Amino acid sequence: MKMETLPLTINDAQRDMRYGYAGGAPGMFASAMAWCAAGTMALYGTSNQAIATLFVGGMMIHPVGVLLTKLLRRPGAHTKGNPCATLAMESTILMIMSFPLAYGVSLVNAAWFYPAMMMIIGGRFLLFSTMYGMKIYWAVGATLGIGGWLLYKAGAPFAMGAFTGCAIEGSFAFIIYAMVRKDKANP
Repeated sequence: MKMETLPLTINDAQRDMRYGYAGGAPGMFASAMAWCAAGTMALYGTSNQAIATLFVGGMMIHPVGVLLTKLLRRPGAHTKGNPCATLAMESTILMIMSFPLAYGVSLVNAAWFYPAMMMIIGGRFLLFSTMYGMKIYWAVGATLGIGGWLLYKAGAPFAMGAFTGCAIEGSFAFIIYAMVRKDKANP
């Protein structure tokens, strides 16, 4: 079945998303870079500058991820009408609506901001399992969520949360890309 032909099965839609976005790995790598930039700012700037760095870096994830995807010779897009695209947008809106919660906890204790963001973003990645048809996203979401909770419980220093988010997402980005790098375009 050609992807331009509707109706799509969920497997067709997921395959299209995996191929078009290289399984989400380039976007996840772009996110890891945003975490790293925020961690660096946490070390050398103020907590508000570091928080702003993650927000601004977060706004750059999609365009940088698409650029990286295209450098990997993938479309960086999905087929028009792919129902999984709606899930991507909905999960993004849900995540954005949760940002004020993370910022609010940072007003009580700045070191709680990155763990809260890890839990929020981890929750979003759980939805990627359905969007891409890849169960590894359950592991990504769980690792971020549990990591955020452990950092909070340990009273970890402010910058550690950002660098932990970077390490988790960066590691999974490479694993996911290894899983999808040989995928072919849909027939």
